[in-house]
Amino acid sequence: MGKFLKIILSIFAAIILLIVIVAIALPIFIDPNDFKPQIQQFVKDNSGRDLNIEGNLDLSVFPWLGIATGPLMLDNADGFGDQPFAKIDESNIKVKLLPLLSKKLEVNKVILKGLQLNLAKNKQGVSNWDDLSSKPAEEPEPETETAEQSSSPILAAFAIGGVAIENAEINWDDAQNDQHFAVKEFNLNTGTLEFDQPVAIQLALLFEDKKSQLSEKIDLNTEISINESFELINIAKLVIDSHTQGENIPGKSLKAKLTSDIAIDLNKQTLDIPTLNLSSHNLNLNANLKGSQIKDNPAFQGAVNIAEFNLAKLMQQLAMPLPKMKDSSAMNKVAVKFNLSATPKSAQIQNLVAVLDESQLTGQASVNNFAAPAIQFKLDLDKIDADRYTVPKSEKSAKTVTSPAAATSAAVGLFPVDALRKLNANGEFNIGQLKVNQLKMQGLKLKLNAKQGIVKTQHTISRLYQGNYSGAVAINVKGKTPSIALNEKLSNVQVEPLLKDLQSSQQVKMSGTVNAQTQLSGYGNSVQAIKSSLGGNLRFNFSDSTVRGFNLQKIIDQGKSLLKGTPLPADPKNDQTVFSEISGTANIKRGLVSNQDLKAVSSRVKVNGQGTANLANDALNFTVNSRVTRRTVAGQPEQIKGIPVIFKIGGTLSKPETSLDIPAMLKHKYGEKIEEKKQKLLKKLDEKLGDKVSPEINNLIKGLF
Repeated sequence: MGKFLKIILSIFAAIILLIVIVAIALPIFIDPNDFKPQIQQFVKDNSGRDLNIEGNLDLSVFPWLGIATGPLMLDNADGFGDQPFAKIDESNIKVKLLPLLSKKLEVNKVILKGLQLNLAKNKQGVSNWDDLSSKPAEEPEPETETAEQSSSPILAAFAIGGVAIENAEINWDDAQNDQHFAVKEFNLNTGTLEFDQPVAIQLALLFEDKKSQLSEKIDLNTEISINESFELINIAKLVIDSHTQGENIPGKSLKAKLTSDIAIDLNKQTLDIPTLNLSSHNLNLNANLKGSQIKDNPAFQGAVNIAEFNLAKLMQQLAMPLPKMKDSSAMNKVAVKFNLSATPKSAQIQNLVAVLDESQLTGQASVNNFAAPAIQFKLDLDKIDADRYTVPKSEKSAKTVTSPAAATSAAVGLFPVDALRKLNANGEFNIGQLKVNQLKMQGLKLKLNAKQGIVKTQHTISRLYQGNYSGAVAINVKGKTPSIALNEKLSNVQVEPLLKDLQSSQQVKMSGTVNAQTQLSGYGNSVQAIKSSLGGNLRFNFSDSTVRGFNLQKIIDQGKSLLKGTPLPADPKNDQTVFSEISGTANIKRGLVSNQDLKAVSSRVKVNGQGTANLANDALNFTVNSRVTRRTVAGQPEQIKGIPVIFKIGGTLSKPETSLDIPAMLKHKYGEKIEEKKQKLLKKLDEKLGDKVSPEINNLIKGLF
């Protein structure tokens, strides 16, 4: 037995010695450069391209079977210029010889230096590699292996000492789609490639888009481990640094950094990202995400947190400064966090908490079917001073919106009709405290329902200057021309504090309590067209009102003095009028507001009026008739006979103009005497003319009077 073992060991020793002798002798007696013509002809026969081998081919056999080359160049396809399709300055690949005897493949570090790959597509859509991929495949040899042989693994083990690609360049020239970009300074360096072992990877490249003059430099470092079945993939300590430059980049330069850890199980179809951080300037986003059914029906969920940052400063850094606002400290504090659930067709945000300066927004929202989005939301905002974020008055060009419903209706002129037709949304938005246009309100509720071209909103304000407000708007964009229906109601609103806030730079000219209700409808493709088509009705009532800067008694006294020719009375100390009631109704037709029953009552004056207001051009045309009254024993106003004072209100809604109507007042005073003298004159004319002239001339002469 011992002798037999010696014989076996002697045979193995002889085989190993033979391998060593061959490994030493082979490079001495065989020069691989002698096979250059055969290699070039083989490439020519199989690709139709010329392979140019410059420099020497260096062969090594033991302990590594490998080959090192100098420059290699493969010609381009016909019609794609003289530049080579592929070029390599230097390459080196080695395989360990002895492990091959045990079906183990151990490759030393694969090195490629100076790789240049020029990919192109012409205007007809033909690429310069189509001829390489269109070669007919050779017929496979008939299977001769047994089932047992075919089931045995080709390799028992596989390992690569690493890959090093130095200073590579890939150019892409697409004439059909006018795309021209390049990947330059491509450097890849890896550790030993082994299954179930972390592999260190370093990657750096420079991407250039010639058309948009954009460049992006990327540096990547990570460790990746993969099992033999390629089902478990772990990406650890991932760090990606990016620096993008270009004319269309905010600030012409943008730096960003991404760090993460990622675990993928393709067998269980799961994805786990326990940490993900994205930072750029002073913006920092953190997230953790999990995925399920990532191959068949991917779904993802996790938490996203954007730490507090200064939005105004960030926009300044990106050379995208925010518009000038009334409050220079606005947008200095922004933070967002929420839980996210998403699929390729839908997304849902829950537990939303967003901070903007001193305001906090909470709630949830979802979008179903991205192809035809169906939106649902429920949001609560604790408080906000919207005036902080508006431009200064000197820079404003838009008119002030006077009510929530009016703001909604005005939006039709701002939003494209096509977008409203596609809008599918249902939700509620609540605001605890709101300040806008200096107006203060509390307990706002907005409900929105939009589907199939019908947009409906409901608004309520529980506390509006000691009163309340409710309104509703229905917008129909199904047809060619949009239509709007609006319904608003004000209850017990105090006018003086409202006007004081609304016109902070002006003296408040009115006080009292207002109740009002309006129902309007209109149609058109713009705000102006809608205003011109408006129809409906309006009802209003002011109680216990004081109108400052308007002394009705003074106007009456001045009117009487003008008629009598007496000196004008001295101006009273208190230039105001106190009304116990101001009320009226109006009909609106095609944008014209017509009021026939304006009534105002004070302790000494009773006023009636009528007229119109044109919403299309804001023109006013009102006539007001006032009479002095006295109190009866029962305390009710009683009209005193005498000359009424009549004045007209013209101008516009924003700048009304008041003037006495002297002709109307004279007619009222002397109307009966004028009519009496007119009748006497007509009688005399009739007696004088008689039948001396034709009836036509008789009527013409009478018509002059």
